[in-house]
Amino acid sequence: MKKTLLLVCLLCMGIMMPATTSAKKKDIAFQMYSVRSLIGDAGKFAENGDRVLKELASYGYTAIEAANYGDGKLYGLSPEDFKAKVEAAGLKVLSSHTGRNLNGDELKNRDFSNALKWWDECIDAHKRAGCQYIAIPSIGIPKTLKDAQTICDFFNEIGRRGKAAGISIGFHNHTAEFQKIEGKVFFDYLLENTDPQYFFLQMDVYWATRAGASPVEYFKKYPKRFRLLHIKDWAEIGQSGMVGFDAIFNNADKAGLENLVVEMEHATEPDIMAGMKVSADYLKNAKFVKATYAK
Repeated sequence: MKKTLLLVCLLCMGIMMPATTSAKKKDIAFQMYSVRSLIGDAGKFAENGDRVLKELASYGYTAIEAANYGDGKLYGLSPEDFKAKVEAAGLKVLSSHTGRNLNGDELKNRDFSNALKWWDECIDAHKRAGCQYIAIPSIGIPKTLKDAQTICDFFNEIGRRGKAAGISIGFHNHTAEFQKIEGKVFFDYLLENTDPQYFFLQMDVYWATRAGASPVEYFKKYPKRFRLLHIKDWAEIGQSGMVGFDAIFNNADKAGLENLVVEMEHATEPDIMAGMKVSADYLKNAKFVKATYAK
């Protein structure tokens, strides 16, 4: 009888443990391109930004990677206003996908002057937005190793300028970077000819896998070069079974991982937001994913 009364008292006082526990909070950023149908440009962001960002924060996402920069603005807002809107939703500005690559004449003549002016303005704007990283989202694949070296020299100079401002500069792959130029895989050439002090690689693990490459083997061959990863699958993370996420995260230290960013091209769920929740839940519940990789 006494035990029964004690149990009732404990229940009333709320001391009993809940039947289920929520997944552990983890640092998980998302690429805003994933929800481009809702907030992909200035107009959509003005209309839906507050609601969408808050909903994604409620799923457990902690930071954003932007994908709409131009003329000194992010999603049509000043860097300061963009930062304030993101933070009001309970998120932080982690990184951004943007870039200004060399055109044909600039590449041929090794003329970086106009491109670097653009980059100086870009770096300043992102610093004001609180951004830690900028990843160049794509580049035309050069036809010669001479041109590949010019691109690497250009990347190193951007990286030096970024580092001076407190922002890390890097490059994000698709599948094309794994093709060979004069017998050399272009992605490998980038890794071997950019300076780790100034330039990182943001491996998109899905596109690397689609290209026939092993993310883990790259981590082992080029340790500490992959400070950001795009954690991505065919649709929701973990759904296809083709990407070895357990092995990728178990080798995160070799990669040099500091932050992970979820990106989704599309979803098998009824809408992209439902898919984003599935992806967040997968990572939150995966025992092989740490709470944080921040150094």
